[in-house]
Parts: sequence; C-alpha cells; structure tokens
Amino acid sequence: MELLTGFGLATAAGLNAYIPLLAMGLLARFTDLLALPAGWAWLENGWVIGIVAVLLAVEVVADKVPALDSVNDVVQTFVRPTAGGIVFGSGTAAQTGAVADPGAFATSGQWIPVVSGTVIALVVHLTKTAVRPVANATTAGVAAPVLSTIEDVTSIGLVFVAILLPVLVVVIVAGIAWAAVALFRRRRRGRSRS
Repeated sequence: MELLTGFGLATAAGLNAYIPLLAMGLLARFTDLLALPAGWAWLENGWVIGIVAVLLAVEVVADKVPALDSVNDVVQTFVRPTAGGIVFGSGTAAQTGAVADPGAFATSGQWIPVVSGTVIALVVHLTKTAVRPVANATTAGVAAPVLSTIEDVTSIGLVFVAILLPVLVVVIVAGIAWAAVALFRRRRRGRSRS
C-alpha cells in the first residue's frame, strides 16, 4: 500500500510540485491522518509550509499564462522530480536520516524510494513539458489555462487518493469483517433456535 501512496504522490508532483508537498505538510501538522517519519518531519514546519504555499501560488499563476508556462516548465524540470523524490520517500515511510556515511546510505536501500519518486515525477513532468507547447501553438494559447487547471485538479485528486487510499482500505476491510461477524452470529443464532 505504501508503494501505491508513493506512486500517487510522485505522479502528482510531476504535474505540480507544490500540491503534494503542501498537502503532506498540512496534513501532518494539523491532523492525525498523516504521520511523517522523523527524517521527513521538516515538511510540517510552519516556515516550510508557508514557503511552499507561496511557491504554489506563483506556480498556479505562471502555469496558466501561455509562453510563461513553458518557461515555468523549464525551471520546474529540477523542482518537480525533486518534489517527487521527497513525497515518494516520505509517503512510503522511508527513514532517511542525515547522511553521515554515504556508503552506509547507499547499501541501506533508503535511496530507492527517493530515486523511484524522482523518476516517476520526471517522466510525468517531461510528458507535460512536451505536450504544453504543442497545445499552446495549436490553440493560440487558449489551452494553457485549461490544461493547467486540469493538471492542478488531477494533482489534488491524486494526492487525496494516495493519502486516503490506505484509510479507505482499512475502513472497507473493517466493514467486511464486521459484516462477516454479524452474518456468522445471525446464522449461529438461527441454528441454535432450530
């Protein structure tokens, strides 16, 4: 389940780097829905949340303006994959502490979720970056705000599904278990009456 969470968060970061970062920071800081591992607790720091919120506002505006969206995509080529690595690593509960011994870090496997998230976000970002200029050229720029809005909504949706999916699975399994116990008790009562 953690891999699905990480995959969803990294995909969302490939569309908009700041939406999953902000969501994770806010959820970890203000709810019990998400508990970040110690190595990732900095995401729930008030300053980090504030900076990410400002960067999200800039990203949302810049991504909706034709031509500026392509410049933004060039800048985001470094940001979105990095965010993908961060959210995949923190979303899969990777305990990435300070790297005092690079050799131990490399052999521990702690880097695998981070690299996986980076690659996933990079692939999504490169796809977005390739599509956007073509869409802008063929629609005289009308597509920029429409595609950007769709990407933002998709990113938000992916974040909520990725974070809530484990909760929903637990609720569904608990519901099935409760129904099975209730059915078993009902059948047992029916047999004892006969």
